[in-house]
Order: sequence, then C-alpha cells, then structure tokens
Amino acid sequence: MGFVKVIKNKAYYKRFQVQYRRRREGKTDYQARRALIIQDKNKYNSPKYRFVVRITNTDVITQITYAKITGDIVLTSAYSHELPNFGLNVGLSNKPASYATGFLAARRHLTKLGLATKYVGNQKIDGSDYNVEAIADGPRPFLAILDIGLARTTTGARIFLVLKGALDGGLNIPHSEKRFFGYNNETKKLDAAALRKTIFGGHIADYMRKLADENPTKYQRQFSSYHKAKVAPDALEGLYKKVHAAIRANPVAKKSEKKAPETHFKTKGRKKQTLADRKNRIKQKIDAHKKKIEAGHTTE
Repeated sequence: MGFVKVIKNKAYYKRFQVQYRRRREGKTDYQARRALIIQDKNKYNSPKYRFVVRITNTDVITQITYAKITGDIVLTSAYSHELPNFGLNVGLSNKPASYATGFLAARRHLTKLGLATKYVGNQKIDGSDYNVEAIADGPRPFLAILDIGLARTTTGARIFLVLKGALDGGLNIPHSEKRFFGYNNETKKLDAAALRKTIFGGHIADYMRKLADENPTKYQRQFSSYHKAKVAPDALEGLYKKVHAAIRANPVAKKSEKKAPETHFKTKGRKKQTLADRKNRIKQKIDAHKKKIEAGHTTE
C-alpha cells in the first residue's frame, strides 16, 4: 500500500490571516482609511480629497491627496520646515507653526487651482470659527476631509491648529469647533480670544517672560534659538503676522538649489578590459609579490 499525502493538515484548518504590512507595523488603521476613501458609485470616478496631517518631533506635514488603486496621489504638500522661507526661523513644530503650515497648505493649493482670488479665506484672524462660503456665480470651494491617521483627537492638539489654519486659508473641511484650543466642554463654547492668543504665540511669550524672571540660566538654554534670532517675547505676535502676510502674498513652493558634487564616483559604464589587460594586471601582481619576497629574504 502506497503512502497517501495528507492534504487537509493542521495549517489547512487554521483561519488565521496575516494582516497587511502597514497594519502589522501599526502605521495604518484600515477601518478608518476605508471610511475616508470610499466613494459613492454615482460620483462617476470623481476623487474624494483628504487633508492629511502628520506631526513628527521636528516637522509638521500636510498633504492634499486622493486615493487610487495604485496608491495615494498627492496634489499639494506643505511642511513647517518651509516656514523659514516666509520669515519664521524658530519654533517650527509648535502650535503657531502648525497653524501657519495649515494656512500655507490652503493658500498654496488654492493658488495652484486658480481659486486664490475667489476664496481669500479669513482676513481677520480673531480665533472665531470660520467656514468658507460658496460664491454665487463661480466654482464651489475646495472640499477635503481631515485625515489625522493614528493621532489622538485631543482638544487643543496641534493637529487642530493645522486644521484651523487650513480653514482660515480658504479650504472647506467639515469640522466642529469642539476640538479647537479654548473650547470649554462645560459651557459648550469656544474661547476665541484664547485660540487667537495661541495662534500668535501668546502662550510662548508668557512662558518666556516667566522663565526669564525665575530662571535666567534655563531661559538662555531653552530659548537659545530665539535669543540667537533676536526674537523677544513682545515681538512674537508681530513676527507671526508677518509670516501670515508673506504666505498670503506668495505661497508657491521654492525649489531648493542643489549643487553638483565636487568629486564624481563613477561606478558604472567602465571600459571593459581586454584579455591582454587582464593578463598584464595579473603579471603586475605576481611581480609585486616576488619583490616583497625578495625584500624579505634580503633583510634576514
């Protein structure tokens, strides 16, 4: 009697399925992503745009994207490390910089679409909630959905400062004021003055003054970049106003100038050696080895 191969073994009966790579790495919540990208069939392949916000230790990243089968397509991106081009050289990952990055993303995207003059955004930044209104005889405002990834939706978080900047910049993003800085859950009201103070760095200025009085050594160490850039606490609000004005004047991304390397290391495209060249190289190695042996014998 011959051996019968067992097809229905232990692995056959297991129902365990390996998760997607980005799920295993803890980078993507696919249940949330599906809700963000799913589109009605009667939209006839029209994209569903997302306003993507990601915050790292040193940078604030914003992108306007839409999903395709091959992957996400990025239409516009803006980063807080671009803010030095608009006059801000310190504090590139704090709350005022987060607001400025969202504002930059909105103005840059609307400029790219030719909607910057039709939807100028909020020109009086007072901290109150702003919703763009559609013009009567023209295109509708650009609609996008907020995508915060795996970040916690904590009231007053920097992500919602980015959202506030994008709203004031003229984008139409469905939202609630409940997560903005200054919202009181007991009174159910938004403190616009507190939000405005945060947008213009008032809380940073207060802490700088307090630390300078109580511990000058720690102040010099913690705010060394501010001291080097000659940014005083009283000048912060004016600085951020200038940054917003510069973004509104010209939000287009500037291409970085890349210098050519001084030395080129060419690894490909070398001339192929002939048989005579290879034999000559071997002969040179043999001769060099013989010289070493002779030198060794003579020194003994």
